[in-house]
Amino acid sequence: MNAVFAGPVGKDVVSRVWRKAKGDWDAWNARSLAEEPIVRLILDGTVARVRLDRKATSVSLLVALGVRADGQKVLLAIKTMGGESEAAWRALLDDLVQRGLPRPELVVVDGAPGLEKALAALWPDMAVQRCTVHKHRNLLAHAPERLHEEISNDYKDMIYAATKPEIEGRRKAFVRKWRLKCRAVADSLEEAGDKLFTFTRFPLSQWKSIRTSKRDRAIARGVQAPHQDPDRAALR
Repeated sequence: MNAVFAGPVGKDVVSRVWRKAKGDWDAWNARSLAEEPIVRLILDGTVARVRLDRKATSVSLLVALGVRADGQKVLLAIKTMGGESEAAWRALLDDLVQRGLPRPELVVVDGAPGLEKALAALWPDMAVQRCTVHKHRNLLAHAPERLHEEISNDYKDMIYAATKPEIEGRRKAFVRKWRLKCRAVADSLEEAGDKLFTFTRFPLSQWKSIRTSKRDRAIARGVQAPHQDPDRAALR
């Protein structure tokens, strides 16, 4: 600290820096979104480890990122709401709307029940894409480890098929096979319904960027994503 401020750091310096940081943060959180050409919204909950009162603790964060018409991603909001309840997500969504956020064409979500309810209440007819990486984790959680590789291979073959008809065919085959081999896996896939495949309603060139929110969580944390297809890599 002394090196940064070129001398001893007193309480007045700390107080001044805090007031400046707090003012900048409040201004960022209140900024207008009316002129942002947002066409896609990515909503995700995550947990950050922080130190409070000299103790390490976990803080639940709700993160909203927008995708502009030119494909550029922009962080819209980060909120600490104590969890991912419907009320918490609705408060974040209402804040975005009050700040002028244009209605997006698509929302990408992780499948949290509270988020889906909040979205349905605000935008009943909104196109929603369930994150394919989150669903893959759900499938594995419903099966013994000895089946994980086989499930992953079948799932990747389905999600990364080249055409919509191929995806639909492999989806039916996945459900038929796993209903017999491990019913909980088939039930988990069916739980997501058509929302897991919303990306197929868009041009093929957009499928990669729509399928998952995983890449965007890294952006929200300020971490550069590796130069590979991150949703496919996450399924390995």
